[in-house]
Amino acid sequence: MKAATFMPSSPIRALGLPIVILAIFGLFALIQPAMASFANLENLLKQASLLFMLAAAQLLVLIGRGFDLSVGANVSVVSVTSCMVMVALPPEHAGVAVAAGLVVALAIGCVIGAVNGFLIAYLEINPFVVTLGMMSIATGLATTISGGFPVFGVPVAFTYIFNQVHVLALPAPFVLAALLAAILHILLSKTVFGRTLYLIGDNARAAMVAGRNIRLHLFLAYMGCGVIAAMAGLMMTAGTGSGEPSLGASLVLNSIAAAVVGGASLRGGVGSVLAPVFGALLVTIVSVGMNLAQIDGSLQSVIIGLIVILAAFAGSIGNGLRG
Repeated sequence: MKAATFMPSSPIRALGLPIVILAIFGLFALIQPAMASFANLENLLKQASLLFMLAAAQLLVLIGRGFDLSVGANVSVVSVTSCMVMVALPPEHAGVAVAAGLVVALAIGCVIGAVNGFLIAYLEINPFVVTLGMMSIATGLATTISGGFPVFGVPVAFTYIFNQVHVLALPAPFVLAALLAAILHILLSKTVFGRTLYLIGDNARAAMVAGRNIRLHLFLAYMGCGVIAAMAGLMMTAGTGSGEPSLGASLVLNSIAAAVVGGASLRGGVGSVLAPVFGALLVTIVSVGMNLAQIDGSLQSVIIGLIVILAAFAGSIGNGLRG
């Protein structure tokens, strides 16, 4: 296995992305000075942290030459279900309600990821078909159990812990995202699981010859993806203060965009934790900057889509040069 496997798709991208991110931020700050305000910087940090979590979930399956179209629907069903659980418990037991919501959210993410992983790894069904179907199922469940309406009345402690609290002046989403980044880095670069996942994405036949359990590793990757997406969904719910059945509707494209822009490859076997870090920062800055500049929402989707295509094209060129 090549040492470069654990790095972004090219050194040029690794060095160039921070410069591009700073340049785009500076451009939007010139267009709209509010971009550089303290309040907006904290907002950027929160949004980028949440997008990082979803992109990190995608990274796990992208490395193994897969992807997950159901992460957004995962977020939606986690949002409404966890809130319904918290609202159903007595308000005087807010701590118990928050803990119950957390457990339910992680359990749902685990189940969604496990079902995806089982169908893809053990029944060998195409990831596109499986995760597209799961997206439809989870979206339908989120709408059905909530009646299509937001779930209000969550404990104040929930929004405080997962969104408003600061640790060393840093917002909770950033702290949890940093913790996830550290765990993911160790998992991917220092463990047998991580090395095997890269090998599977780079050359599944070689992984099989080496005696690796391909099915088990892919199953665990999808289950991990589901759990991380669920955690992101819980934190996004804390940000809105209510369970939203459409909370994850537009997150699939952005999560894949952030991972691919940062250096992960749709061909598998490439990408480090820096991929979702840089990608989430870039996509968030572009998105927030366009909002402040009052660019039409439909045009924003076009721009994000172009970023994905350009990033995939750049990755394809990088793979060709390395090959």
